[in-house]
Amino acid sequence: MMNNEENNIMGTLPIPKVLLKMGIPMVVSMMIQALYNIVDSAFISNMAGDGENALNALTLAFPVQMLMVAIGIGTGVGAGALLSLNLGMGNRSKVNKVVGNTNFLCAIIYLVYLLFGLFGVGAYISSQTDNPVIGQMAVDYLRICCCMSMGIVFFSGYEKMLQATGRSIYSTIAQVAGALTNIVLDPILIYGLLGVPRMGVKGAAYATVIGQIVSLILAFTFHLKKNVEIENSISYMKPSASVIREIYSIGLPAIIAQALMSVMTYALNIILGKIGENTVTAYGLFYKIQQFILFAAFGMRDAITPVISYNYGRGEKSRVFAGMKWGLIYSCGIMFLGMVILEVFASPISAVFGLSGATNELCITAMRIISLSFVFAGANVAFQGIYQALDSGMESLLISLFRQFLFVVPVAYVLAIPAMADPSKTWLVWLTFPFAELVSMLIGIGLLKRVIKKL
Repeated sequence: MMNNEENNIMGTLPIPKVLLKMGIPMVVSMMIQALYNIVDSAFISNMAGDGENALNALTLAFPVQMLMVAIGIGTGVGAGALLSLNLGMGNRSKVNKVVGNTNFLCAIIYLVYLLFGLFGVGAYISSQTDNPVIGQMAVDYLRICCCMSMGIVFFSGYEKMLQATGRSIYSTIAQVAGALTNIVLDPILIYGLLGVPRMGVKGAAYATVIGQIVSLILAFTFHLKKNVEIENSISYMKPSASVIREIYSIGLPAIIAQALMSVMTYALNIILGKIGENTVTAYGLFYKIQQFILFAAFGMRDAITPVISYNYGRGEKSRVFAGMKWGLIYSCGIMFLGMVILEVFASPISAVFGLSGATNELCITAMRIISLSFVFAGANVAFQGIYQALDSGMESLLISLFRQFLFVVPVAYVLAIPAMADPSKTWLVWLTFPFAELVSMLIGIGLLKRVIKKL
């Protein structure tokens, strides 16, 4: 067992307090992660001349960026939950193997992204647009993000390790430092300030990856200095099939959950493109704004998972149930607050991005309709954290599949048909999301009852 008070708060502090103590830094960290894309979009959309085309290009690149985050975070979630479980059980040897194999997996993941950046980006972008200006901007941006993705990949691993040991404040510090770096570099590199050549979308990409590398350097340093229970050695990086299998038995649902967001966005880009390019731009911008709120719920989910997992490993059933209850309360509360903000401030938020009249109206309408789904989404996200903590990967996978694909893409396609003939009916497509989240939540309640029976 962990002896240091800082390490065992997951087993000693009251559950509402430990979720807040661990969850607030994670919420901040995830919101800052979402901030990367919002900041890029804000500066890019205000470029003189072709800002809206550039924003459309970032929208086309976004699904791959989401997939990159999905695989990195999913691997980290699996490793973090397994790390917490074995720390709770006092199995130090297994803890070291989990950390070493996580480093090995991150290296493989980065290699895959590098190869895609070099050879696959062009074909991917051309599948979504035949506009040569938008297409070239998207290729330039995405190629840099993929080829220099070592920052986001390895940071995802060290972030979850710090969170798994109860030291989420340090991962937040690293995340904040990277975000601030990105914010400072964006206008300099995009607009060509302080004697730097004007780079446009390439500048946004370079600002993003440099910020991610700064986060990685700090997170790695904190991991070495603060995670004193862990022995870091190259010998532990030797691949272990059993450890990798355990990491992904927990993390695969998280990967699929995040990856489905990528697939969903890619499919919606194609569907909305049949209505008009400005519809794609409006949805892409809304989605990044939504992520700022949704990622806050993801942060709370990432606190729910290690807290419940740790107490599950210790056999503390009452604390497991308390984790479920308060995790749901906090997650739904976050999303309710987000819904209120978007309903009240949709117009001024959209105005920040300098969109044309029609695109601006589409974005405002999307915010006001889709945000009605947020409380349901908060419950679904919390369910996923609970399922992952209790080794119920199938339930987590099902809820992700329902809310991010099966009840979205087919429904959106049907509702888009009238809008293809009359773009004024585009608002019908936005109804897809409240429907998908509500139905998924009802299914999720049933799945949670099944998971509870396992206890």
